[in-house]
Amino acid sequence: MIDNQAEYWDRQAATFDQDPDHGLEDPAVRTAWRNLLKQILPKPPSKIADMGCGTGALTELLAQDGHELVGLDISRQMVKTARQKLNASGVEARLEVRDVVDPRLRAGTYDVVLSRHVLWALPDAADAISTWFKLLRPGGRIVLIEGRWSTGGGMSMQDLAALLEPHTAVVHRIPLSDPQLWGRTFTDERYALVGEKPAD
Repeated sequence: MIDNQAEYWDRQAATFDQDPDHGLEDPAVRTAWRNLLKQILPKPPSKIADMGCGTGALTELLAQDGHELVGLDISRQMVKTARQKLNASGVEARLEVRDVVDPRLRAGTYDVVLSRHVLWALPDAADAISTWFKLLRPGGRIVLIEGRWSTGGGMSMQDLAALLEPHTAVVHRIPLSDPQLWGRTFTDERYALVGEKPAD
């Protein structure tokens, strides 16, 4: 299963950034994402695990803002593109070809686990969320950016919130209805969920 997914995303890598919300190459789209993340992430420097980092658009953006990043993706071509992108912009982040369901990162050491449009494609989103919470320090945040798209793919805010609730007392629900985030207007459901790991 993972090999097939990796091959699929390898084939997408060359053109993935052409979508405005993938590559964040449009200045207005990039600014909209920067402003959103500043509202929901701790102030830098924070230690962030970017799960399913793809071509590294958010990884690069957050590294530029002073955060310490590790980005994981199953696609070698996506990670290769991300490394080229970070090198070109002169920022550093640790990038690894890994399965985000088995990230092999040290438990209890991250301020943030971030994932954008990844959970919907995993065979067991609940298992991934449980694994990711273990990576967080007490008081750390999980930030999940997902949607239920007009194509029928994705997951609803209600369904994903139900997977988060066993791990955190409060789930912040943030509709992402601003077209500037996506570089276009849309009619489907797009949102972020933020949960905090309870302090010991």
